[in-house]
Amino acid sequence: MSEAYQSPISPGRSWYEDSCGERPRYPALDGSTRADVLVVGGGFTGLSAALHLARAGIDVVLCEARRIGDGASGRNGGQFGTGQRRWPEEMEEMYGAERARRLFAMAEDAKAGLHETMAREGIDADFRPGQVSLVHRARYVDEFRRHADHLAERYDYPHLSFMDREETAERLGSPVYHAGLRDTGTGHLHPMKLVVGLGRAARRAGARLHEETRIEALPRSEGGLWQARTPRGTISAARVLLATNAHGGRLEPRSAAHVMPIRSFIAATEPLAEPDRVLPGNEAADDSRFVVRYFRKSADGRLLFGGREAYSSASGDIAGQIRRQVVSIWPHLSDVRFTHAWGGSVAVTRPRMPYVAEVEPGLDVIAGFSGHGVMLTHWTGRLYAERIAGGGETLRDLADLDIPAFPGGTLLRAPLLFLAMTWYALRDRV
Repeated sequence: MSEAYQSPISPGRSWYEDSCGERPRYPALDGSTRADVLVVGGGFTGLSAALHLARAGIDVVLCEARRIGDGASGRNGGQFGTGQRRWPEEMEEMYGAERARRLFAMAEDAKAGLHETMAREGIDADFRPGQVSLVHRARYVDEFRRHADHLAERYDYPHLSFMDREETAERLGSPVYHAGLRDTGTGHLHPMKLVVGLGRAARRAGARLHEETRIEALPRSEGGLWQARTPRGTISAARVLLATNAHGGRLEPRSAAHVMPIRSFIAATEPLAEPDRVLPGNEAADDSRFVVRYFRKSADGRLLFGGREAYSSASGDIAGQIRRQVVSIWPHLSDVRFTHAWGGSVAVTRPRMPYVAEVEPGLDVIAGFSGHGVMLTHWTGRLYAERIAGGGETLRDLADLDIPAFPGGTLLRAPLLFLAMTWYALRDRV
């Protein structure tokens, strides 16, 4: 065990926080106010909704219990991905071919929409193109090859190509995977820089942003307005969007039955001495494990590696466990120094599709992107704003999905999830 391994510099603090540049602060709400729409949650979904509501001339207040970006939006793997969390083949079986095509097209629109927003608002989030998806078991090779053919033939998506073992090893810098897919139509970015840019854009558009403003209760007045109580005031609003993702169960327990938080962990190395030996094409990467390993290089040549989940509040030795996974792929990195190791809560649903619901008239919930939210959150926030502004019902394609509750009720839900996830994690090893 190396000395560097024993002493990571910033356990718990993300590299994103230390590399995003100036991070604006927004005042806590002091007193009471009114708004057309209250957005609860200062992550990608909430910021996108606030930005597009304000641009439509709607009076919107956004409240974040901590700092904007402190949740998963500022701490995630930074990968776009293609399509929804489930492959189109699976969605065809679940929802039929027509809806599967609409859901895939929605995800493609989400990519374009996020690039458009970044360009329009002048947000430089270190976007880099490309992603490779890696096959860790030989029995999955044919399925991955068919998937590339399916997207080209049925979805007119020409950017995905199958890689044999030799090409996979060349693009990864390691021979440990059996095959893979290369997607040139997607990419990865610095999520905290994106959060910061979206916050500034929303504020410029006229949204009122408040950090360190926890919503303690959300009753409704006799007149029908929502009365969001904070420690130092009340916000009266005709509509409320709960965009808290993994952190909303206390405010709205019915939707919490459909959305479960799990912990995911990432570690960052110092800049690599030989960066071209790891992902020489600078793509992001993920693999076929149920407990997926996801990794990429930063703009300054660090390896950012996520590969561990937990289904309780325990975190343990994050850097040590991730180091073992890194070395299993690139043995020459056995002595590389980790500078940061951090975790965050990801919200998952049973079918791994987003939970979008109007749980009461005027009270909407958008959550549960299941690790596929970097681009989809932005688009659902935008579609919500368009619906409120009277501009469309595209969000209905997600709202109409059947997202069943996790079994077990309040007391047994988390233990049952732990058992199920542990079982699937064990299957990764056989």
